[in-house]
Amino acid sequence: MHILTILAYGISLSMDAFAVAICKGTALVKARTVDALKVGAFFGIFQGLMPLIGYFLANSFRDYIEAYDHWIAFVLLAFIGGKMIYESINPDDDKDDDRALSFGNLLIMSIATSIDALAVGIAFSCDGMELANNGAIMGVFASCLIICCVTFILSSLGVKLGKLLECKIKKSAEIAGGAVLILLGVKILLEHLFNFNIL
Repeated sequence: MHILTILAYGISLSMDAFAVAICKGTALVKARTVDALKVGAFFGIFQGLMPLIGYFLANSFRDYIEAYDHWIAFVLLAFIGGKMIYESINPDDDKDDDRALSFGNLLIMSIATSIDALAVGIAFSCDGMELANNGAIMGVFASCLIICCVTFILSSLGVKLGKLLECKIKKSAEIAGGAVLILLGVKILLEHLFNFNIL
């Protein structure tokens, strides 16, 4: 998979974490750099691990789903993207009430914001990605590292931006992330149905 495609995955997957990080930033008396890096590290690590877990889970059942893998990837990504857009339009007022940055709370938030990445790992497997890089084609390990780094950077910035923006871009970030995931699902489907590479 091309690095630009992986960057698109990384940016879209990080939108939930980015939005939560912004709201966390608004809750802090001072958005200290150490707090921003702490949030970024938690979100980034989990966002990078989940696709890897999903990839290995899907590979265990690859022989059974190979004929339908492109449809599975499309449905998963479209569902995740649609869910992100729906939740941004119909927010749950209670989901960001706990504003503490303790280990337990960050752990729960990290898992909650990275569950979608598990399905993306399944999509990676369905798309036939290899574990290691093959020339310009990104492998799963490198892709997960990129997703981790993108999420770390955006989440860390999100904490800092939170004090300035007061959650005003949360909705737009989640809608944009959802739309990108849906488009990636369409891309996988078209490539498999018509046997050509878009990117």
